[in-house]
Amino acid sequence: MTTSQARGIKQYSLNDCSVAEYLQTYPDFFERNSPLLTKLRLPHLRDAGATVSLVERQVEVLRERNQSLERKLKELVDVARANDGLADRIHRLSQRLIRARTLPETIDAVETSLREDFEAMHSVLVLFLEQTPSLEAAAGRFLRSGKAGDPDVKTFESLLQSGRPRCGQVRDAQRDYLFGKDSVEIGSVALTPLGPKGELGILAIGASDAERFHPAMSTEFLSRVGELVTYALMRS
Repeated sequence: MTTSQARGIKQYSLNDCSVAEYLQTYPDFFERNSPLLTKLRLPHLRDAGATVSLVERQVEVLRERNQSLERKLKELVDVARANDGLADRIHRLSQRLIRARTLPETIDAVETSLREDFEAMHSVLVLFLEQTPSLEAAAGRFLRSGKAGDPDVKTFESLLQSGRPRCGQVRDAQRDYLFGKDSVEIGSVALTPLGPKGELGILAIGASDAERFHPAMSTEFLSRVGELVTYALMRS
């Protein structure tokens, strides 16, 4: 085989993978061939027709990677701050519930915390307790008395059986039952069963924004709120 034939075979077998493999095997290639760094030209990513050196492209890639990492870090910091804020609100709810000694005081503590600490202006506590009807007048629209066998309550049967919070939009009949028939401004709702399979009732928080409570959002904090309210109701 002649030299030219061997060279032709080498050129034919050379491809992107083999070049990449070679450079990874010999990372000091450009140190040994530094003039190539200034001679190699690559198409500019944003300016059509322009070219940049290999070093300039590396700098640009590293800069973009750094910006991407900064964005991810900012997202993590924002999430951490939001979680910290929620933890603080739950702490304040806990303090209010600890101070409550009677059922009316517990109901008032929940309503006050949701309104002042969580800024939830559309919230309803549906209780399946015998004492509830006598407390409705004093609690206003926040408290609603219900029974597990009521037709309106049966529309929440899947929620109660699951025993887990649920977020998203609700049917018109469910929205009307919870917030009243004049509640057209309610776009999304967070529902939390109280007690095992919701045997004590339901805590509902509404929002005018249809995306404020959506099915994909985490319900961990809602579960904690539901547990705190459940324990306080069982103690009262």
